[in-house]
Amino acid sequence: MNKPLPTFGRYLKRKFKSRVQKLPVGLSGFTCPNIDGTVAKGGCTFCLNESFSPNLAQDAKITLNLQSIKNPLLEQQLRELDAQIKQTQIAFKKQGIEKFLVYFQSFTNTYAPFSTLKALYEKALSYPDVVGLSVGTRSDSVSDEVYDYLAELSKTKEIWIEFGVQSIFDETLKKINRGHDATNAKEAILKAKSKGLNVCAHLIFGLPDETKDMMLQTAKEVYSWGVDSVKYHPLYVVKNTLLANDFKSGKFVPISKEEYADVLKETIKIKPKHITIQRITAGIDDDTLLAPDWCSWSKNKMMTFLNKELNS
Repeated sequence: MNKPLPTFGRYLKRKFKSRVQKLPVGLSGFTCPNIDGTVAKGGCTFCLNESFSPNLAQDAKITLNLQSIKNPLLEQQLRELDAQIKQTQIAFKKQGIEKFLVYFQSFTNTYAPFSTLKALYEKALSYPDVVGLSVGTRSDSVSDEVYDYLAELSKTKEIWIEFGVQSIFDETLKKINRGHDATNAKEAILKAKSKGLNVCAHLIFGLPDETKDMMLQTAKEVYSWGVDSVKYHPLYVVKNTLLANDFKSGKFVPISKEEYADVLKETIKIKPKHITIQRITAGIDDDTLLAPDWCSWSKNKMMTFLNKELNS
């Protein structure tokens, strides 16, 4: 595997003839149906809700969902969006980056009244050098109205929707308290594709009791759903999560760096050529990380190791 990876950055540069960077934002009021009790309680077993967006000034007293009629936080959200976009644009432009996709990253970014989403998405698209959006969400949290609206935006802008699939095995999804099954994820992706949307799927390797063969089956199946891009993540353990309890009691053993590199290599080998790669690893560099140690490595160290393994 000595060819350069078909990265998302290369795709964007070819399309826009300049460097394009995803600009992450996180806004007060957003939550998740797996946190607020709509589909489950407590979130996924690996999710430390506070760490998911450590800089987010989340107002715990007010959260939105699909049934919310009013949004008293909208003006605050618009101010937060404005500040985050302007500050991050300045930093990125110093690095020579010319264009941006605003990435609604934290929590579930279609889990709010349509009027709120429309106001926020249109505000994000109004900034100079913003060429589109990437919206992170769950497969059980997108209304038909939002699908249609994003499809309309995609006629003139670069629009992506990102789904956390994680695994195609329902027994695994139950173990991690995901709150939906694999069929739900498949149907959401197929619907998004039927609307003409670009779809990125998130896959996690090293989930409880999954074998290498199961991880490869997940990747192969998700590829067949017509996704346009993927993010690969290793599962790591942080403090104050249900997964941390299983780790401490010996019920969960994290994936090793060698095992992760091996399954990543095989997964990329079977990937259709047109599917771009947005991420090949993830980690956290603070004292909340319990295991595995290699997920605390710097990005440069991690990429050096993985590139060596992928080309071996």
